[in-house]
Amino acid sequence: MAQRLEAQPGPAEIHHDWVRLRTLIFLRWTAIVGQLGAIFVAYFVYDIALDLALCLATVAAAIAANLVAIFLFPDTKRLTQPEAAATLMFDMAQLALLLSITGGMNNPFALLILVPVTIAATALERSATILLGLATMVMISIVAVVYLPLVSKTGEVIAVPDVFEFGYWLSIIIGVAFLGAYAHKVASEVRSMGDALRATQLALAREQKLTDLGGVVAAAAHELGTPLATIKLVSSELADELEDSPDLRDDALLIREQANRCRDILHSMGRIGKDDLHMRSAPIVAVLREAADPHMERGIEIHFDAHPIVEGLERQPTIYRYPELIHALRNFIQNAVDFAQSTVWVEAEWDDEEITVRISDDGRGYPASVLNRIGDPFLQPRANAAERKGYEGMGLGVFIAKTLIERTGGRLTFSNGDVPFAPRAAAPVRSGAVVEVVWPATRLLARDEAGLGLNQPIAV
Repeated sequence: MAQRLEAQPGPAEIHHDWVRLRTLIFLRWTAIVGQLGAIFVAYFVYDIALDLALCLATVAAAIAANLVAIFLFPDTKRLTQPEAAATLMFDMAQLALLLSITGGMNNPFALLILVPVTIAATALERSATILLGLATMVMISIVAVVYLPLVSKTGEVIAVPDVFEFGYWLSIIIGVAFLGAYAHKVASEVRSMGDALRATQLALAREQKLTDLGGVVAAAAHELGTPLATIKLVSSELADELEDSPDLRDDALLIREQANRCRDILHSMGRIGKDDLHMRSAPIVAVLREAADPHMERGIEIHFDAHPIVEGLERQPTIYRYPELIHALRNFIQNAVDFAQSTVWVEAEWDDEEITVRISDDGRGYPASVLNRIGDPFLQPRANAAERKGYEGMGLGVFIAKTLIERTGGRLTFSNGDVPFAPRAAAPVRSGAVVEVVWPATRLLARDEAGLGLNQPIAV
């Protein structure tokens, strides 16, 4: 059971065309306003002898790029990865050129060259982020060596000591690496979590639809039972009275046969919806068996056990049949069956305060390298993942199940059962993975009237 983290197949959403061109245009307009403000303040307020024409020409390049983008592309244009990388590369190069003609590392605004690579780290793939980061390091290194010094209109050179200039350059290089890696990691986790949460909602919606379908089927079987019984009774009486008319008698028998067939079909379909009393709530073992039902015939023996933690509570608790609860337990049972050698144990314990469900098997257990990260979506594939075909190491299924369990108020614990934990000494050793879920009893226990109840007599 070492690879159980891949329980739910299905690729992660591939994110392309994320960044809107309009967003980058807005950010570039903001940068242009800032650049013009800094140039004019330095030239007119602080009397720094900038090459005003060259500075304005450099800013004009950014203005021209924005105007071209506005007139050539619609507002809804979303950039592909290469397009977004090229746009940010242009912004970085334009800023580097502006820094080189305004003092290089002596310009306090040199730190702003971190902005394009930070945007790339949050919006682009790793390869594009690394490319832009390396280009930024090269550009800022060139700026540190090749630049026009800042000179006041009186001829005084404005410069920081060499040690500070070197430290400023080094801090930008480190900032590019650190902020790029940090922002990319956080953005990747946020995207992965968003994908996983969407998958969770889809899984819950599917389970809810199946539950609702079961209710409709059960109600249909209940409502059609009386007319079908009437048809069967009348057709039987007609067949008895039509002994002298073989053709008509055969028709009556056919009607009775088809009524029996409808009854059998409804009975078979009704197994999906269970009976009336089980539509909203059921004894805990019944819920566990329902969760395990799709995996009962897969060649792995599944043992069910339910017992109170303290004496005096021998009666099984009746719990709500939450769709998310059944879906999550079914996922954990599927994992156990997938990676068990021969046996899976599904156990329930309860007292006045808590209800505990424990699912374990006799497989290999969770790998120690991922035991502390179980429940995170999109875990990286492992070397031994090839042992189970169709398992790609994403961890999405466990994340979905964990999220659904937490929605019902449960607390999950993942461990490896290297030693027996069952209360009975004769119980076999659980050597595989163990999933334990604990709920406050008040979150699961159903009220006595929670089921649909008995049929009420019709008042005459």
